[in-house]
Order: sequence, then structure tokens, then C-alpha cells
Amino acid sequence: MAVSSQVDIADTQHTTQNTQHTTHNTKHTTQNPQPTTHNTKPTTHNTQHTTHNTQHTTDYKMNILDHIVADKRKEVDFKKLIIPVSQLEQSVFFERATVSLVNKLQHSSSGIIAEHKRRSPSKSVINQNLNVFDVAKGYEDAGVCGISVLTDGKYFGGSLDDLLLARASCQLPLLRKEFIIDTYQILEAKAYGADVILLIAAILSKEEIKQFSELAKSLNLDVLLEIHDEEELHKSVMPSLDMIGVNNRNLKTFEVSLDTSKHLSTLIPNDFIKVSESGISNIEAIKALQPYGYQGFLIGENFMKTENAGESASTFIKDLLKY
Repeated sequence: MAVSSQVDIADTQHTTQNTQHTTHNTKHTTQNPQPTTHNTKPTTHNTQHTTHNTQHTTDYKMNILDHIVADKRKEVDFKKLIIPVSQLEQSVFFERATVSLVNKLQHSSSGIIAEHKRRSPSKSVINQNLNVFDVAKGYEDAGVCGISVLTDGKYFGGSLDDLLLARASCQLPLLRKEFIIDTYQILEAKAYGADVILLIAAILSKEEIKQFSELAKSLNLDVLLEIHDEEELHKSVMPSLDMIGVNNRNLKTFEVSLDTSKHLSTLIPNDFIKVSESGISNIEAIKALQPYGYQGFLIGENFMKTENAGESASTFIKDLLKY
């Protein structure tokens, strides 16, 4: 609210200043004062207004996770009222034997985890025309190791129905890509056919990571922990994790650099499968990261921005294996 108020105030000041400028021009008709000195004021104000807008954009980027988490807490509280845990536990998928993504990555030549993602806060709309059932089938035919399915609706355009459709379409391990902040969401993941959950260190305490990962393991779900820096890594390493994913996207600037994966690789214990996320758009990126011990590579936008995500993944993997 503070930012909005500042914008309103700035606009009011700008209007007042323009009024003064008009009055001055009326006097100018009879008195011919020097116009150049006066005209510098509106220019200075516009520069300040532009600076303010730039700061507003930066603040939005820095606070995007806070906004998402706040919305997610409201969403989860509402879902608990509609579908109790006892109902989730009655799902036909709750007793289903899960498929290990860890095992797939350990025995893969490509290590590709392909993603279904319609849009994102950083890229806006990516592709809203592709059917998740067809995408999942196409990814499976292409030979990917697993599929990441975005289930957040407000910011990524996904849903739990997407997870169900992907489960009906293929036999691959499915990662529920979600902002998990409550044990309820882990039970949801199991009930809707997921094999893997994502935990994001940036939004969880060490105690929450321990609680959530241990619950996931009790449900035979693999756990992928996402980190962005050394601090998140050091607070998060624990036996109940299976994979550690390094997100190459800076959450404050949205800029992407593979150097993040390279730097953190030496700090990740060899007990965990290393996964690199974001900014992997070509074969050269994968080849550059493999010497650092990475066995998994999460790719979303690169496939989803095309008309046929499955074919794009197939071509990518074939070229990768030839490299």
C-alpha cells in the first residue's frame, strides 16, 4: 500500500507542477521570461517518477515469494475445509507404488526432467495451448527421466487436475512443482499421483524441511530440495532428502547464471543427486554442468514455448546423446 500511495502522491505533485507551468506560460505571453530554466523542473520530476517506477519493479521482484506464500497459506486453509485429510487418504493413488526419480536419474544418459508450465511471474505466458495429457505422453516417448508438473494456479496457471492428467497419460515419475508450506500439500501430492515433491529452502525453516521431508519419505515420495545459495544449503542438508536442486535464477533480480550451479556443486554432499534448474536451454549448458556432478537437469520453458513440447524434447535428447 505504501508504494501505491507514493505513486499517487507523485502524480498529484506532477499535476500541480503542470498547473504552475501553464500559469507561467500565460505570463510569458506578456513578460517574455526565460523559459529554459523553468522547463528543467518537469524534466527533473519525470526522472524521479521513472526512478520510482524502477524501484517499484525491483521491490515486486524481491517480494514475489512473500506474495506467493501468503496466497498459498490462504489457499491451503480453504482446501482443508473443502477436502479433509481423511478424504485424501481414500484416493486410489494413496496405495499406489511410486516410481523413483532418483533411480531414473542414476541410470540415465540424459538426466532430463521435462516440465509442464503454462506461465510464470518472470516470463508471463509461455504456452497455454498445449494439453497436459499430450505433453506428458510426448515427454515419455521422448525418453525423459521424469516430468515436473506445476500445480500453482494463480502465478503459474497450473492445477492438481494437471497432475491427474499427467498421471493418466504416462508411467514416468511425476514431480509436483508447488510452493509447499503445509503437510496437507504433501498428502495432496500423494493422493493425486505424484512420485516426488519439491521443497523450497527459501520459504521454509530447517524444522519445516525436516518435518515435510520425513512425511514424504513415509509416503514413499522422493524429495527434491531447491536451494539458491550457500546459506540455504547449509541449513537444509539432512538424511531425509534425496536430491538437491540448484536454482540458477536469482530471486531478487530474476537473472539466470549457471555459475550458481557450478559454485554450489562443491558444497553439496555426494550422498545426494545433484539437479540443476532454470536457464538450461541448450546442450552446451548440460555438458558444462556434467563435470560438476550434476545428473539431473530440469527444463521447462525451452520445450513448452514450442508448438510440440514432446517433439522438442525428443530432438533435444537425441542431439544431446550424439554430442
